[in-house]
Amino acid sequence: MVRFWEGSGRQSVIRYAKPTTVDEALALLGEDRWRILAGGTDFYPAQGAKPFRDNILDINGLAALRGVEETDEYWRIGARTTWTDVVRHPLPAAFDALKAAAREVGSVQIQNVASVAGNLCNASPAADGVPALLTLDADVELRSAKAVRHLPLGDFILGNRRTALQPGEMVTAIRVPRRSATGASAFVKLGARRYLVISIAMAAARLVVEDGVIADAAIAVGSCSAVARRLAGVEAALRDQPVAAALADAVLAAPIDELSPIADVRGSAEYRQDAAREIVVRAVRAAAGLGEGKVAA
Repeated sequence: MVRFWEGSGRQSVIRYAKPTTVDEALALLGEDRWRILAGGTDFYPAQGAKPFRDNILDINGLAALRGVEETDEYWRIGARTTWTDVVRHPLPAAFDALKAAAREVGSVQIQNVASVAGNLCNASPAADGVPALLTLDADVELRSAKAVRHLPLGDFILGNRRTALQPGEMVTAIRVPRRSATGASAFVKLGARRYLVISIAMAAARLVVEDGVIADAAIAVGSCSAVARRLAGVEAALRDQPVAAALADAVLAAPIDELSPIADVRGSAEYRQDAAREIVVRAVRAAAGLGEGKVAA
């Protein structure tokens, strides 16, 4: 059952709908243009005191979109799953970076309502959840009334506040392949203070260690380019390396060509570039069980 409300905007009637099934939501999306409301932690600050001009589709009644489940091929995180849900759900060690990132999304109150999919759809370069999901080879499930498609996370976020969502589509889940849910992982965030801060730089690392040697590595950095990036050069430099203190040397010597940091009030481009390399070292050491490395000051 869909609950509707209509109010007058300056130029047209504004509709509010709160469907209770995904099919109802998709049918509405196929009929008109809607602004989707999930946790609201980005929605309301962006709206501010301005009058509403878009139809509002409130998906908080869609129970089917909340929760984490394991299938034969994937771990599936529903679009409405909150960061607190992620922290509390029993997950393999490969998800430890994602859980650490979840604890950095604003305050505990924000984590209790903010959705994982909302963090992606907001498409901020500083979205805390993105680097960890990139190291897990996550993809995004997009549904419309007519079709379902899946995009790698790196193809879904196109730039600052830009995604590959098409008219009539909504994100219904994030999927992590079981083959990528292996190894151990860690997340490191650098900000001007410890809590409630937009990051200057952040890094996630996932390492698969076999017989004391790194068999596979996945490294991603956020806040240092328009979108978070995997670091192929660092990953290649780490593979086949023994787990030892010298891992830091491998990271420091590896090329990091994927980043294009900007200068803003939180730090210069040069500082971000140097800081990114340092926190990658720290994340790699933590994922390898060597403790935390030195963080750029």
